[in-house]
Amino acid sequence: MLKARLLHHRLRSGMMILLALGPAGTALAQPAPVQQAQRFERKVTKTLQLGYLLYLPKGYEVDKKKKWPLVLFLHGSGERGDSLDLVKVHGIPKIVEEQPDFPAIAVSPQCPKDAWWGAELQQDALEGLLDQVGRKYRVDPDRVYLTGLSMGGYGAWELAMRQPRRFAALVPICGGGDSTRACLLAEIPTWIFHGAKDDAVPPAESQRMYEALKACGGDVRFTLYPEVDHLSWVPAYADPALYEWLFRQRRRH
Repeated sequence: MLKARLLHHRLRSGMMILLALGPAGTALAQPAPVQQAQRFERKVTKTLQLGYLLYLPKGYEVDKKKKWPLVLFLHGSGERGDSLDLVKVHGIPKIVEEQPDFPAIAVSPQCPKDAWWGAELQQDALEGLLDQVGRKYRVDPDRVYLTGLSMGGYGAWELAMRQPRRFAALVPICGGGDSTRACLLAEIPTWIFHGAKDDAVPPAESQRMYEALKACGGDVRFTLYPEVDHLSWVPAYADPALYEWLFRQRRRH
């Protein structure tokens, strides 16, 4: 068999191409280009930092073997910054200041100024905070509860959807979330609160999440206060029925 001959062919543009010719000048098929498997690797270091308030319930130091429920509270946009005194203004931190017999560990972090609880960096920080607190304190992993108001309500929805197997119950107040992912929360008992006259966060935000969860068969309830504006967390956190319901819940996974 004759060896393949190489022929340089000049295109009109002046570009040269190389043809492989077989016997009688016939062109030989060239191998098709193939994709090659490669790997990219880079070490990324990310520093996560959050100031937070920690409340340990009465009796925590007495029984060294007892594990306790934990409530993670996410504040609203007005309490962002670097002064933890701001975090005490509303919600669970205010409750534990007024009621020293609160029967659970309370963790209340502060979102940095100009940041947002729903952002990936802050969500990563919240997950890391829960990991650290769970290692350092006697937390019952089957009784970890998540709640937040306004911006913290949005953050609570997002954190629960990122880690649906972590929480025993969810209490988002005057917030909202991605209803297309609501089915991730079908196994988490959820109690939503909102004010019907809220002109900061439309009640439709909570209504949409409620309907999406109901469609998934979720264990969800929705309290809409007819005459309340954005401050729906005031009657919600003041209601003893909320805590009776909350502390009955246990993780289902």
